[in-house]
Amino acid sequence: MSTKLNSDAPTPAGSQATFCTDGGATENDEASNAIGVVHAHGQESIVALIAEVLGRAWTLNANIPDIKDIEPGVVIGIRDDYVRRGLYTRNRSALILINTHCVDCGRGADEDLTNECDYEFLYSQTPFFRRDLTRFLAHIRGQSNPHNELSRKKRTTFISTTFPDVRPALANLDILSVGADAIEIRVDLLREPDSDGSFRAIPSLKYVGHQLMLLRQRTELPIIFTTRCIKENGKFPMDDPSLFFKYLYRAIQWGVEYIDVELWLPEEIRRRLAEKRGFSTIMSAFHDFSGNWRWTGPEAQNMFKEASKYADIVKMIAMVNSMEENYELEYFRSTIKSNYSHPPLSAVNMGQMGQLSRALNTVFSPITHPLLPRVAAPGQLSAAEINGALHIMGQLPKRDIYAIGSFRSTPQSMFFEKCFNELGLPHHFACVDRGPKGSIEAFILQSSFGGAYVNPPLSASAAYIPRVSEAARAIGLVDTIVVDEGREEQKLVGDNATWKGIRATLTRDFVPSAYCGRAAIVLSSSETDAAAAVFALRSLDIGIIYTVGFRASGPLAPGLEPFTSIESVKRVEQPFVIVSALPPEKSLLVQPLLRHYNANGRCTPRSKGKVFLDLANGPRKGDPLTVAANNGWTAYGTADVSAWSTVETLRLLVGSNVPFDFVRMASGRGLY
Repeated sequence: MSTKLNSDAPTPAGSQATFCTDGGATENDEASNAIGVVHAHGQESIVALIAEVLGRAWTLNANIPDIKDIEPGVVIGIRDDYVRRGLYTRNRSALILINTHCVDCGRGADEDLTNECDYEFLYSQTPFFRRDLTRFLAHIRGQSNPHNELSRKKRTTFISTTFPDVRPALANLDILSVGADAIEIRVDLLREPDSDGSFRAIPSLKYVGHQLMLLRQRTELPIIFTTRCIKENGKFPMDDPSLFFKYLYRAIQWGVEYIDVELWLPEEIRRRLAEKRGFSTIMSAFHDFSGNWRWTGPEAQNMFKEASKYADIVKMIAMVNSMEENYELEYFRSTIKSNYSHPPLSAVNMGQMGQLSRALNTVFSPITHPLLPRVAAPGQLSAAEINGALHIMGQLPKRDIYAIGSFRSTPQSMFFEKCFNELGLPHHFACVDRGPKGSIEAFILQSSFGGAYVNPPLSASAAYIPRVSEAARAIGLVDTIVVDEGREEQKLVGDNATWKGIRATLTRDFVPSAYCGRAAIVLSSSETDAAAAVFALRSLDIGIIYTVGFRASGPLAPGLEPFTSIESVKRVEQPFVIVSALPPEKSLLVQPLLRHYNANGRCTPRSKGKVFLDLANGPRKGDPLTVAANNGWTAYGTADVSAWSTVETLRLLVGSNVPFDFVRMASGRGLY
């Protein structure tokens, strides 16, 4: 079998695949491993796509015995009818195997083959969702860890899809998931039609995998994979615990972010899942429906200790009959928090009497939505109902939140008000013009001030903002003002959401490590306009950043090299990313560079260009996005960055999540 590297293959800068260890664009310790992509005959194209997303070289038709001849870090396409010859003798420390399966063919994936592989990726070709592939690869390579980010939030929630078939939920998923930090797929509630018109008692792995694929293709939120047993208000039978291992381990192979592991399962199964979890997060779940549970008894403490053995989060839920039991739960919660630093406890009471605890719980509170066909557990509340309860209790006071600057106030106000209404937030939102010096202080120093985002942004050195984030300080600009109420008195914190919007856009179709060590070009009329883009690129461990139109002198200057002549351009073989922060009237100036570094032209495997990002907002001269796309670049415009920045801004201002697709849909109707 040939092991010649494909001539169109992109590889990171250097003689072989190299990956950085700091700054976010990281892989695990197996970064130099070859990745074997097992594919069916006629599905070879998935190999090139995986290599492109990873930023690696690739080759086809190399069977496992030939791996020793392959350069480390290469993606190797292996036909499924070839792979078995070396499947059981492969060096698992040197080769990661992903069994890929296109569901369009109608048949299910080979379960025995998947069991011998490390991971399985299910996909459709019509249409193909590259975002899903990128998310899968970033997760299994340890470059995306939503749990680390969510664990820093003051309050997290998840919504459970209680549909027997997720397809009816997909059209409303953006609305359903407003305010949720994760989406739970209740595998036990799925109903797979059988050939005789009835439904299978247990949905097959083929059906579950297809349902999970459909759900993940429609949301950027992490997934919680749950197989709830009959005793705990689910439908999975309890007579065969190995059935739970089979489904939960397959979820790990599918790259699911959260795995719900019930505490009643034998310790050996819980231990094996913990050992094989990869980068998935394990929730240890316990439910008591008897109505006799006592949070004050020794059993509660013992249950938490047992659950903690193999868990990243402990979830304890009980049916209660009195209001006093909510106070007992809060005492138990405070005891656990003072005695154990890890894992965090998610605990709520069920039933109408237990709804208070759902408002007080801050770690992955399960929520419902009026559009769902049923609640997943008695007494569940929506995100709006929880926020309403918090407001009544004085835990969520009404604040005034502003958009300060030059805005088209009507659509912006309507969008934020819609979000606030959907979330049940009591806040008032208003768009105000940025007036003369001193006018901003008049708003932000009011006792009712709850935060603002500012466009154009403020200087990070503004005296009336006592603290700024590390990102805002390095960029030199504050576009979001947050009220930190975690101290004795309110403190204003300046932050920058734009760089996160840029980074999220850049990593939508490529994993973070694809940028590591690669060359970039940034065009701008000033260092100020380019700063957020430079900071975002640095967070991806980009290599040299070449600048056009400005010279950097601030904290971001090290590692930036200006293009001073045509000879400078010729010396750069091929950038991986070009970012234009030019104003709209100058946007056509980037087009010659896009044509010069034609990604479909003369470039070598190592130098193949990939990404173009245009930050110009407004009517422009020329059409750089079309020019980029016609020359083989993956092109993004300011609408994508603005939508992601809005997602980040809302998280900063109100602590709630609003899906990107929901924001993007609104932006397509004239929000920006």
